[in-house]
Amino acid sequence: MTSTITRSREKIEQETKGPPLYNVILLDDDVHSFEYVIRMLRLLFGHPPERGYRMAVEVHTTGRVIVATTNLEHAELKRDQIHAFGPDPLISRCKSSMSAIIEPAPD
Repeated sequence: MTSTITRSREKIEQETKGPPLYNVILLDDDVHSFEYVIRMLRLLFGHPPERGYRMAVEVHTTGRVIVATTNLEHAELKRDQIHAFGPDPLISRCKSSMSAIIEPAPD
């Protein structure tokens, strides 16, 4: 009887938590301008310029910044959109997009 009650509680906890969430993390490099980062975050994520600037500063100073937290499918889409955004037109030596990864978000 006890195992049935335990399983029921575990199932209820899983159902109320919802699907696991993932962080989309933008990684720093030395070939993209702040303007590029701010524009990309506005176009891909809808972040206003002020928030984009704060994120650009964070990625520049710490090497990474969480730009979104969402379900796995959407996180993969956003990571892929970052990878496909293209080079920074303001920097001639820039030949590709920025990099991003996804990681499970803490509970």
